[in-house]
Order: sequence, then structure tokens, then C-alpha cells
Amino acid sequence: MQELIGFVGLGIMGRGMVTNLVSKGYHPTVWNRTPGKASGLDVDEAEDLATLAKASDVIIICVSDTPDVTEILAALKDGLSAGKLIIDHSTISPLETRRLALELLDRKIAWLDAPVSGGSEGAANGTLTTMVGGSESDLKRARPILQCYSTTITHLGPVGSGQLAKLVNQILVVGNQMAASEALLFAEAAGLDVGRTLEAVKDGAAGSWMLANRGPQMIAGNWEPGFTIDLQQKDLRLVLETADEIGVPLPGTALIFQLYRALQHSGLGSEGNHALIKALRQLAGDVARA
Repeated sequence: MQELIGFVGLGIMGRGMVTNLVSKGYHPTVWNRTPGKASGLDVDEAEDLATLAKASDVIIICVSDTPDVTEILAALKDGLSAGKLIIDHSTISPLETRRLALELLDRKIAWLDAPVSGGSEGAANGTLTTMVGGSESDLKRARPILQCYSTTITHLGPVGSGQLAKLVNQILVVGNQMAASEALLFAEAAGLDVGRTLEAVKDGAAGSWMLANRGPQMIAGNWEPGFTIDLQQKDLRLVLETADEIGVPLPGTALIFQLYRALQHSGLGSEGNHALIKALRQLAGDVARA
């Protein structure tokens, strides 16, 4: 028998995930802070979060930051009871994740931290990569749901492990984006046909998901976000805070954080994270293409 699903957060990722749940035969109850986000979806809309929690066996959360998750859990509280499972797809503090999960464990409510990677395209196409922290039995229960929008589901260990793995993912994402930005800037300044250059290198040893998927957008000047600079900065803040806690130097990631900060100060926080190349173009001045 199918479990009843509640889904909180119909943003750039959540809406695509809910669409895939519906296409696989689920009929979720949803709630979003901004009204109207469920328009066109075959779902039920809850009046409030406590009502959503009461109506659901599994509650999925997909929001932006640690305080958002904490606030949502406080609002869900009156509708939560023993035996329910919370799956958090948000990228938040690993330390806070463990604290929240322990509080719920006292009430016999299970928790999986399950941040995702793959951008808005992955959410829409059902091809997300999901990194999971929590018990194996809870993941077994959740797997049929996660498979509706994920092609890769990896169990990393106890609660908090999924969040830590997502921070590893984000270090790699921005590092690859920095490399792609520097490479395309170099090609522009050298007078190469940048499109042909991208085709020449993207499938070889220099290739990466960011280069293949964001490179064409960078060349075309299309800054539509698969993931915004503001959200990327939130994740990098978590990376650097956690690195400080465990005493690991991340000089490259710290530099990229500062370049994104400069773009935020220029009012570009809502653009895609591939707009990192704009910061390098500003540094290059007349050498780079305007």
C-alpha cells in the first residue's frame, strides 16, 4: 500500500520533484510559503503545515536554508506522531541536522537527510543524485519515493552523513565551475571560436558536468539559473563553516566564495551559478569579451 506523502517547498527543485511523484502515481499533499506554486499540479494543498503532517505518512522538505527547516519543523510539530518519516532534501548544517533528528527520535519519528544534486534539470527529468544519511531501514522505506526523481541514491551512513556528502559535492561543483569559467575566459581573450573550443574539450579528460551543461549557457550569455548564486553562496557558507569546525583548509573554495560575493554586491545573486565567469571578466577588463 502506497504511503501518503506531504511535500513542503515547491521552489526551483521541489516543483519538478512533485511533478515526478505525481507521474509515478502518488497524490501528495503540498504546502509552500508563497501561495500559487501548486498551480497546474495534481495535488492537494494543505491549509497549514500541521494539517499536512497529520495527513501524511512521509513528509518531504525541500527548502533553502537551516532556519527554514527549523521553522517548518516547529510548524509541523502538532501534526507529527510516532511512526512518521521526514525526508529532508534541503542542504543545511550537518550539526543542526543531527540535533533536529535526535529531537524527533525521542518521539519515535524517523529522519533521513537526503540532499540532492543535478539542478533544476535533474529535478524535472527525475535524474537527481541523492545523498542519504540515516538508518538503512528508513532508507529502504523511502527508496520507492526517492526513485521517482532520483537515478542515483547513495547511503553514506548515519544522520548528518548526507549533508556532509552534499558539501563535498558543492566543493566540486564550484571548483569545476571556476575551471570552466577560467578556460572559457582564456578562449575568448585568445580569439578562439569558443563554441568549437568547447566541443573540442568537453568529452575529453577536461570534461565535467558543469562544462558540458553550463558552458553553452555561458557562451550564449544565458544566465537562467539551474541553481542561483544566492543558493550557491548559502551552500559555500556551510562548507566553510564545517571546514572550520573540522580544521580543513579550503583556499580554492574560499576564493570562489569571495568572487560570488562580489557578484551578489553587483545585484546578480538571482542569476545562475555559472555567472561566475562575470567576476573573472570584470577582473580581466578590456582583455575579455564584453
